[in-house]
Order: sequence, then C-alpha cells, then structure tokens
Amino acid sequence: MEAVINRGAQIWAPDVVPIDKVRYCLYARKSTESDEKQALSIDSQVKEMLQIAERDNLEVVDIRRESHSAKASGQRPVFNELIRDLNSGRYTGILTWAPDRLSRNAGDLGTLVDLMDEKKLHQIRTYGQSFQNSPNEKFLLMILCSQAKLENDNKSINVKRGLRTRCEMGLWPAPAPMGYLNEMRVDRKGCVYIDPDRGHVIKKMFEKVAYEKWSGKKIFHWLKFELNFKTPNGNKGLTLSNIYLILKSDFYYGTFEFPKKSGLWYKGVHEPLITKELFDQVQAQINGQIIRVEDKEFAFTKLMTCGLCGSGITADEKFKKQKNGNVHRYVYYGCTKFKDKHCKSGYINEEDLIEQLVQLMNKINLDELGIKEKIKTEVERVKKFQRIIIGSKEKIEVNDIDIRNYAKYVLQEASGLEKRELLGCLNSKILLNNKKITLD
Repeated sequence: MEAVINRGAQIWAPDVVPIDKVRYCLYARKSTESDEKQALSIDSQVKEMLQIAERDNLEVVDIRRESHSAKASGQRPVFNELIRDLNSGRYTGILTWAPDRLSRNAGDLGTLVDLMDEKKLHQIRTYGQSFQNSPNEKFLLMILCSQAKLENDNKSINVKRGLRTRCEMGLWPAPAPMGYLNEMRVDRKGCVYIDPDRGHVIKKMFEKVAYEKWSGKKIFHWLKFELNFKTPNGNKGLTLSNIYLILKSDFYYGTFEFPKKSGLWYKGVHEPLITKELFDQVQAQINGQIIRVEDKEFAFTKLMTCGLCGSGITADEKFKKQKNGNVHRYVYYGCTKFKDKHCKSGYINEEDLIEQLVQLMNKINLDELGIKEKIKTEVERVKKFQRIIIGSKEKIEVNDIDIRNYAKYVLQEASGLEKRELLGCLNSKILLNNKKITLD
C-alpha cells in the first residue's frame, strides 16, 4: 500500500501483510460461563471457520481447542501455547469465531496487541471481521474485547446482588444441604424442602449425638454399615468431615450465614429439621469431645496397612501419671476400621512395634532398603561436622556403614521424621496383622 503524501509530509500507512502469506492457527473455545451456554460448540466453530478458510484460500497450520473461561489472564493452557507459537513464528495469524473467544480480560488482550505491534501477529480473522496491524482495527479489537470484559464484570455484580436479595427473602442461594432438596419449579427458585429419604436420618444424627452421646466416628459407622446411607448425587456415603460439617450447620434449625464467614446471617423460610435447643446440645457435646491437635504426626502412621481388612493404621496416645509425679506417654497403633468396623486386628504399643521392626531389619533383603543415598548424605554431614567443629581428618566412606545397623539405629534413636523417611524407603508394604508386623 502506498503512503499518502500531504503538504510534503509522509502520512503513516498500515503495515498490512498479504493474506496469502499469513499462516493461521484456528482457535476454538467453548466457555464454561453460564451466559454462553447457547454459544456455538467447539466442533461447530471449527467447521464454520474451516469453511471460511477454504473459501478464502487461507493456510491453516494448526487447530487448537479449549474449554476454559477467559475471565482471568494467563490461565488458559491452550491459549498460552498459542501465544508461544506466535512468538516462535510457527504461524502469524489467528482464525477464531469471535473476538471474545480470544480474550475477556485486559492481560490477554494486551498480549495480542503487543504481538501485532511486534509484527509477529499479522491478522486476527473472525466470522464477520478482520483485524490487522492498523490503529483503527486494533482499536476496534480492543473495544470488542473490552465490551466482553465489561459484560463479565457487570454479570458478577448482578449475580452477587441477586444472591443477596434471595438471602434477604430467606431463600437458600446454593445447592440444598444434605437432608434437603432444591425445588425444581421455576416459580420457586431458591426454595428447599426436606428430603423424604434422608431428612429423618440427618435429624436422627443430631438426636444420637445430643441424647445418646454418640461420637462422629460412631455416627459414621452407623451410616455406612447399618443404613448404607448414600448421597443424592454420586451414590457416595458421608465422610467423617462431612458429618461434623452437618452437625455444626445452623441451617438445620432455620438460620444460615451466606457467604460462609461473612458475618451476614439470615432467617430462612425453609422448614427446620431440628430445634435451636437440640442444636445447642449437639454443639456442647461436640465441643466436649477430645479434639486431636491439628497436624499431629506420629512416627509410623500412613506407612502401614491393616493385614486383615486393608484399612489404614491410626495412632493414639495415652498419658499416665505416676505416684512420684512423673508423666509417661504411651503411643498405640491400630486399625482405623474404615473398611470393616468389626476388624479384630488389635492395638500394638509403639515400643513393641519398634522392636518388631528392628528384628525385621535382620531378615530383610538389603535391596528392600533404598537408603544408600540417605546414608551418603548423612556421611557427608558427619564429615563436615568433624572437619569444621572437631578438626578431625578421619575419613568415613559409605561402604564402611552397615546398612542394617544404620536402619536399627534410626528406628531406636532417631526422630519421628527420620523414622518415617526410613520406612518410606521400603519397597514393600508394611502390614499390621494381630499385633504382628510383616512385609507384603
């Protein structure tokens, strides 16, 4: 294109590349956003744009498909690959259904415009428009993508306002809690009703904790093994954490907080399953139960499996005060009974467990202990200590270390973390069966 001359000054002419020299990547994206459920599917986008490519004799080098929201910048893996390929020169154009398929945020839009300025992206071709490296066309592209971002921002504000309005009306603005079901009628949106199959079970949970002093674990076994309780979706049972979340939910006596931890409380119009008095009794019972210290880690948990039922192995600690005032700590390991509540595996004292593991090290095949690298690291640490602190020049080599004796030392004298690292090096599974340790 020739430059236009005006009063002796050269006016800028757009740097337009002939269409037959542009290599395109066809990019199709189906958003997960609710307002685009009626948008063309990915396959339909590809079909339509390939027809345009054939009609206009466009060279399509690659086809990229993605199903990911374009709200956040840099969060689309396929789009990020497209940008890398544009930078490397694999192709110089993008073929897509509409501008909002490419970007609904300022970050990704800026990246595309920068690539145009750097002459790495020569053209963006959509179903009804074409954008090249000219001020007007880049400006139009930015307006169209910015309009999509504005729609997203406004939609977020409108959704929050709608949710707040529902809450103020006493309507539950989310999937119904366990024991309730959502009304499916359009004129009763936000209403929930008691689940005829599960509501009475949830109520019974509260009553058993309040009146019979049941623990969460006993509730779990009751639901799993006696009632075979299943959730409405997914045909799964409740986990122990789910049970405690239910028992601590104010929703069941008629009030709710939304969003969680917002401090905004509402009076619901749904039918309560329990009374406020029953709820308070349950909270007193739960709070009175012994709560384990968070992140409490025992030396051998998560490393062993019950040899009878295949459940995991848990640990518990007991403290006994002697007459002289000393307090002794005892740790016991046993089956969680997750897979069989009647499992007879029994509990073993940690001291007896360590003694059995030490004996096991006498019989174990050394190939089972993949700890040579760990020993090497330990030897290097000792060498450094001798050289810097003691001034000793005595040499210690890895081959001088008896692996079995090293393993026994770790089991008997090292910290809980070092014991876990040692057993983590075993190539076989550790089984606890009737207070006996074996390798599988």
